[in-house]
Amino acid sequence: MIATNSLLLMLITGLLAGILGAILGIGGGMIVTPILTVAMGLDIKYAIGASIIVVIATSSGATISFLKDEMLNLRVAMFLEIATTIGAVSGAALNGVIPKSILYILFGLLVLNSSYTMIKKLRGKTKTDTTENVHPDYLAQKLRLDGSYYDKATKEEVEYQVKNVPGGFLMMLIAGLASGLLGIGSGAFKVIAMDNIMKMPLKPSSATSNLMMGVTAAASATVYFFNGTIVPHIAVPLAVGVVFGAVVGSRIMQHLQPKVIRIIFIPILLYLGLQMLLKGFGVNI
Repeated sequence: MIATNSLLLMLITGLLAGILGAILGIGGGMIVTPILTVAMGLDIKYAIGASIIVVIATSSGATISFLKDEMLNLRVAMFLEIATTIGAVSGAALNGVIPKSILYILFGLLVLNSSYTMIKKLRGKTKTDTTENVHPDYLAQKLRLDGSYYDKATKEEVEYQVKNVPGGFLMMLIAGLASGLLGIGSGAFKVIAMDNIMKMPLKPSSATSNLMMGVTAAASATVYFFNGTIVPHIAVPLAVGVVFGAVVGSRIMQHLQPKVIRIIFIPILLYLGLQMLLKGFGVNI
């Protein structure tokens, strides 16, 4: 049996993870895992199994709202998911071939560089994401990846053009490799690929990332379930809290200015990049 205070803690943790995951497009696993391991003393392998369920629950709760409001770009999601899947399978196959310390350093530097790019965007754009300087992309037009959404913060219909499709595909390939090689979530990489490389506005980038994470996590959840690392009495209360949190978060996100989302997102990226870099040198934080 699970204690009432532990149950309440997991519900609250799930709620917070769902809200932040839906707003930022990062799944919420990086919020859940430290709480389960540090605050509750749970073995890391069971915490990772629970975080997979959290990602699926966040995706499910947020995607329903984002689809209804036409915030996410379904064509971009399905196209980039091809790269993520190829990368994840390749990463799993190469696991053990490349030293993980080198991989952590490389991916950490990549995330820190992306943080710097976001900081520059934050300083240059204060209220809204615009696509005025984005020229039509041949591949994006052929694949019909361009989109539009109604921004509830500015009360405007925003049309955007997707740029640098090969670069975004390559970044998602790298994200898949990171996931397969290191066993980490790739939500931050997904947002980076769409926002920094493909020049999509931050809101549809975050919304589309939520959908993609659910697809990726669902594929790996079966493996975690059959090896016994998904424990129902831990995963279920977390999932309940996450679904409610994701629905709330998806509503909040649509009323936030992109600047505010970046202000929340940049410290998380900096922490993730620093954590990976230090882990490459044998230091855990």
